[in-house]
Amino acid sequence: MVEPIIQIRGVTKIYHVGVEVINALRGVELTVPEGEMVAIMGASGSGKSTLMNTLGCLDRPTAGTYHLGGREVSNLDAAALAQVRNEEIGFVFQSFELLARLTALQNVELPLLYSRGKSWGWARERRRMAEEALDRVGLSDRMDHRPNQLSGGQKQRVAIARAIVTNPRILMADEPTGNLDSVTTEEILSLFSKIHTAGQTVLMVTHENEVAAHCQRVVRLRDGLVLSDTPSSEDPTVGPFVRAHGRAA
Repeated sequence: MVEPIIQIRGVTKIYHVGVEVINALRGVELTVPEGEMVAIMGASGSGKSTLMNTLGCLDRPTAGTYHLGGREVSNLDAAALAQVRNEEIGFVFQSFELLARLTALQNVELPLLYSRGKSWGWARERRRMAEEALDRVGLSDRMDHRPNQLSGGQKQRVAIARAIVTNPRILMADEPTGNLDSVTTEEILSLFSKIHTAGQTVLMVTHENEVAAHCQRVVRLRDGLVLSDTPSSEDPTVGPFVRAHGRAA
């Protein structure tokens, strides 16, 4: 049996905005085995972004427990959470979040510069690892290009290379195809599928059924609770797309 890499129990998240109390998560339970590819879906305000921030150690739950790779992380201080984020999790965002003044190669090297728990001290080693990551996403010929010299799909490939350069245990993507056209979306989703096939655990927040169809499993949220948790082929909205088009190799 595959051990869970993510296990949360009774997780709640409450925000106070002035006098208003917002219950973003209301006791979420979720287990993700290592090596799985999961889509997290839900309408605006369902809690999916809050859940992703919690799973990504960007925020702490108000209550409940979160075990990441068997380690309780919900009560870690800010410095310890930052170390977990840098060493265990790679992030991919809808807006790419690349630094405009840096080349693709330099953007990909950034996580290696900030990692305290690994010995990436030598510039030659950082460069080698960044080059390998860019080669994995098909951008070995764009390493010296800056973001304004790249297409949207190429920018997202750089962002994916940056996310995987430290070989994190989990890759988390928040609407990673939201700014891309349909053809480029398929290319990026195929890349995610290949990374997953190589053994990576992938969590993807999306509102698009076509994106969720590339995942093994779909977790749907509503009003801060898990509404459903099914294989994508059994999801009533995702399933027809999978049967018609197949899942990317």
